[in-house]
Amino acid sequence: MTIRDQVASADLQIERVETYPLLHRLSQAYGDANGYKRYRTSYLIRIITRAGIDGWGEIIDWLPTIHKGFSERIIPYLLGKQVDDRVAIVDVIGKWHQRSASGVSMAFTEILAKAAGLSVCQLWGGQIHSGIPVYASLQSYRETEDWMQQSWKQVSQQVDDGFKMVKVKIGGRSVQEDQTHIEKLMNMLPEKVQVAIDANQSYDCATARKWAGLFSRYGNWLWLEEPMPMDRTNEYVKLRSSLSIPLAGGENLIRCTQFLPLFKEGAIDIAQPDLMHTGGIDDYRTHLQMARQFGYRVSPHSFDGSLARLYTLFAQACLLAWTKMDSHPIEPVEWDVMENPFTQLFPLRPINGEVTLPSGVGIGIEPDWEIINALRWDGSAYA
Repeated sequence: MTIRDQVASADLQIERVETYPLLHRLSQAYGDANGYKRYRTSYLIRIITRAGIDGWGEIIDWLPTIHKGFSERIIPYLLGKQVDDRVAIVDVIGKWHQRSASGVSMAFTEILAKAAGLSVCQLWGGQIHSGIPVYASLQSYRETEDWMQQSWKQVSQQVDDGFKMVKVKIGGRSVQEDQTHIEKLMNMLPEKVQVAIDANQSYDCATARKWAGLFSRYGNWLWLEEPMPMDRTNEYVKLRSSLSIPLAGGENLIRCTQFLPLFKEGAIDIAQPDLMHTGGIDDYRTHLQMARQFGYRVSPHSFDGSLARLYTLFAQACLLAWTKMDSHPIEPVEWDVMENPFTQLFPLRPINGEVTLPSGVGIGIEPDWEIINALRWDGSAYA
């Protein structure tokens, strides 16, 4: 029986949709150049078909808005639809709320994989990479004067835990203060640990160039991430030619056409699409393939969402290598190491900076119901 026959033999009409809004208030605020986070959220959805086959999706947004909109508009639209019409359904939802479209596409993917008796990677043509490298992603700033000391300590802890790559933040303080922070960090880390720094689009070209001297002194940089707004293609071209560090970005670019100027003009070295910010898993995988066609590296952004990160890892595992060098077959994926219980919603842990993916049918893993039950949002104000 073919995959098509297996899927066709199951009743994939959507019978029920469950929602799980989750909230965790942080014990201490942390942040980047965009400001401080005081809570972390996740909005899980579970779509169940008449055949009893279910699939999970994840959405990140302000809970009161997403819960009302999803419950009152998207669920009524989904009920009675056929999951195998997923492309058209996700397209319609994307016109209403792009992040909901991404979550629904995850659930549909798992349902189709289960109906076919396949893992997600098998559904997509097969897993090429058995393990995916991940880098520890940190939010460097605190509201206390000892924020540098806290940052250095936390980075050291992640390195001790086995991470070989880390990302830290700049752009939220003066260039001088940030450079003090980064210089001390680089001097304390072993040279084998690679470091990315992320400015969250805080600079103009002239300010970003002030980092050139520091960049030239160390050889273990991963990249400089989004030093300027991503629509300044010409400025990125100029900056790329004047710095010794690779440039990366693109987490908030929704459509492939937004990456085209960056690729055509040679404005970046590494593309960083984020599944949660695209039109769904099919669109996201097109982002990856387009970067490969233009000869670019892809190191996906995936700070929010345990399930979204899992799908990001699946997609990376199915992506052909970017180089012939055996030591670098596939680029790393972001791994949130900050206080955030939702990192373990779909429990998966890196060992020595690498993740081995589950291999069962569908996504091969179940959500942690203890986290879901303990952190269900009660509808109260939190912002």
